[in-house]
Amino acid sequence: MHVLRYDNRFLELPGDPDLSPGIRQVAGAWSRVRPTPVPAPRLIAHSREMAAILGFSEADVATQEFALVFGGNAQWPGMDPFAVNYGGHQFGHWAGQLGDGRAITLGETLDAQGQRWELQLKGAGPTPYSRSADGRAVLRSSIREFLCSEAMHHLGVPTTRALSLVATGEDVVRDMFYDGHPKSEPGAIVCRVAPSFIRFGNFELPYSRGDLDLLRRLADFCIARDFPELEGEGEALYGDWFATVCERTAVLMAHWMRVGFVHGVMNTDNLSILGLTIDYGPYGWIDDFDPDWTPNTTDAGGRRYRFGWQPKIAHWNLTRLAHAISPLFSDVAPLNEGLQRYMDRFVEEDRNNTARKLGYGECTDADIQTMQALQALLQVAEVDMTLWFRALGRFDPQGDIGAQLETLFDATWYDEAKRAQAAPAFLEWLQRHAARLREDPSTPAERRTRMDAANPKYVLRNYLAQEVIDRAEQGDEAGVAELLDVMRRPYDEQPGRERFAQRRPDWARDRAGCSMLSCSS
Repeated sequence: MHVLRYDNRFLELPGDPDLSPGIRQVAGAWSRVRPTPVPAPRLIAHSREMAAILGFSEADVATQEFALVFGGNAQWPGMDPFAVNYGGHQFGHWAGQLGDGRAITLGETLDAQGQRWELQLKGAGPTPYSRSADGRAVLRSSIREFLCSEAMHHLGVPTTRALSLVATGEDVVRDMFYDGHPKSEPGAIVCRVAPSFIRFGNFELPYSRGDLDLLRRLADFCIARDFPELEGEGEALYGDWFATVCERTAVLMAHWMRVGFVHGVMNTDNLSILGLTIDYGPYGWIDDFDPDWTPNTTDAGGRRYRFGWQPKIAHWNLTRLAHAISPLFSDVAPLNEGLQRYMDRFVEEDRNNTARKLGYGECTDADIQTMQALQALLQVAEVDMTLWFRALGRFDPQGDIGAQLETLFDATWYDEAKRAQAAPAFLEWLQRHAARLREDPSTPAERRTRMDAANPKYVLRNYLAQEVIDRAEQGDEAGVAELLDVMRRPYDEQPGRERFAQRRPDWARDRAGCSMLSCSS
């Protein structure tokens, strides 16, 4: 078995001196806690890419020892398990201490290139931060997190990764929609992997408690470990750090909007200080284009975390982070500058995505209006976002535009009546688009290559994940690896796999797990 080397740097920060079990308020940045063993850990699936980065061979992964470690029943020398303490604003309200309620870090390891990876088991049992929960996770949510972590990576979206998905051999009781109908479900554990799992909420908690010593130590630690490229000292360094966090968050939001991803729970404890997508709960992909859609039943009333609001919410969350680290500054100007850099960088990235998605060599102000006009049409006519933009890459501005509207985009419509009603408006839009393309110096081949690299053919639609979950809960787990393999090449055509690139079927429109999800897992 490949031997990992650890340095467990996070444990340099002040920790919880109380080693007893039980839920409690914790003063330090972390608590030592060991995973709770499970009856029968068994590997369901793994990411061969992440395993290779860590140095594991396929033979290593196939051993029972691997399942034991990543199911929480054993530790290798050098592992020093801990759970992290943080707070957060949930749905706009301060929630106090939250922490890793069911995530336990086994250790921080360095790969052959010196890259740091924190190995974290989600669903490994209770911690001091579990509140009234059991610290476990069910198979359905674990499959979703495992698949989406890797799917986002292959889409080119900054994300935490997933190494393994392990069945626990025990049932977990969950009330999926909090409606008084709990039931037993099979349990599972995901090993998720990232250079760091530090969140905005890590800084909010010590600020809320007036623990400015811990706040400063945490900031200094985070900069030294996770932002080694930053130089300088004092407030100038803190300002550069916050601005970098803002810019990385802007890039992340632009990626989410480009591929149609909806996180679902953009609480401040769910935003990564590294600008990674983190904590895959009730996420979803836009099917028919709707900026007001959220997959989260908990957010169904206010729709705070709806698709179209994600860039705005990220700015709100960064403002909370700025407030939390404000004691490190004598003047708020660097914080305001960082927030402005968020907005400037998001606009820059969004304009670049507009050009790429529409096939233009650059994005003018008129092109922004063209994109907004298209999105309005897509929403009114209930058109599939992913399929429309993919088909647009095959549009010939020199050809018969009316005929192409009938054939090229045929698979993108969800409602034939709305299709007929909207056809004249779409024809007019395509005519303007064709004129714009004819002015562009790119060749058709160059344009299609650029568009295909921005507009995926395959995304992890909720109904695809639910089909795999249904199969797995009936004992057929092969669908997990099959769907992961499709998502490895989301921008390629993949002949023979066209069924994974179809619009949402009617049966999935209102089905639980396909259109409605909760935070329960």
